Amino acid sequence: MIKSLHKRKSELAQSNKQLEILSNGIFQKGELPTFKDKIFETGQFPLKAKKLEILQINVGYMCNQVCSHCHVDAGPDRKEIMTRDTMSQCLEVIKNTGAHTLDLTGGAPEMNPNFRWFVEEASKAGIKDFIVRSNLTIITANKKYNDLPEFFKKYNVHVASSMPHWTKGKTDKQRGDGVFNASIKALKMLNAVGYGMPNSNLRLDLVYNPSGAFLPGNQKSLEKDFKKSLLEEFNIQFHNLFAITNLPISRFLDYLIASENYEDYMYSLVEAYNPSAVANVMCTNTLSISWDGYLFDCDFNQMLELPVNSKVKHISDYNEDLLEGRNIVISQHCYGCTAGAGSSCQGSVA
Repeated sequence: MIKSLHKRKSELAQSNKQLEILSNGIFQKGELPTFKDKIFETGQFPLKAKKLEILQINVGYMCNQVCSHCHVDAGPDRKEIMTRDTMSQCLEVIKNTGAHTLDLTGGAPEMNPNFRWFVEEASKAGIKDFIVRSNLTIITANKKYNDLPEFFKKYNVHVASSMPHWTKGKTDKQRGDGVFNASIKALKMLNAVGYGMPNSNLRLDLVYNPSGAFLPGNQKSLEKDFKKSLLEEFNIQFHNLFAITNLPISRFLDYLIASENYEDYMYSLVEAYNPSAVANVMCTNTLSISWDGYLFDCDFNQMLELPVNSKVKHISDYNEDLLEGRNIVISQHCYGCTAGAGSSCQGSVA
């Protein structure tokens, strides 16, 4: 318990440091409007939570990869893992909430020792869309994960897989040597059991985020390029591509500062602000649950230790009536979700 408390204090100190960086400089000087000021200008402040549709649960930060732009700071050395007790509390909420989508994320969610048990139990709760966010390489990382495509198929899991690019060079640069080849092998394994095939109800979507300090291109155009290249080069098929903007937090913020791109990137986000995207940002219909059961408006706020603005702070005290209609907690990183076509875990929103 003492060790856990020290860990949370350390995480809080890190998140406070990141929030200080985001709030100082160009925003403090008045060179750029704060996100609060911006949505006030367009008549959208305060941002309010709507009816809950998606429960996004982070089952742990442990991952077999160490990606350069990971906003979770995930890796093999991370020990934060959701326990079966906390999963059981989540299951009680799943059974009683009106949410239609359960979204499991990590790290590599499959590395949680209770992952399969959780999927099996949650599948009994009648969730209409059951998403697992897989990094693909976990499927080929160890023999104990090789049957994941069959396991996903058994429970009709919607697989959303990270894939930075259709080329080896750009993918390995962002996610590590060997990741591209392992990802291609995993995609073929998923295709082999029916995932991503035309007219198949086994959903396989790819998730793209830029490898540098720039915004993603048009989602439909990127999807067309991905589909053409992966089919021609590897005979791989998938359903949709989700383009996600890199938010200036965690490792990506460190990268922006180290490469001296932070101010330019923030300027580009503010200049691309789109009020139409604000209306559909994921935090308005999603609740993010951390590995230790705390509640956040989104997983980005989770990484910055910005809990929900409600008396209800933990899954054990869940109360949908108290959470619905709450003011969403915002900061400068929110510009990332409202730039251009907008960004969410389901891709563009505008």
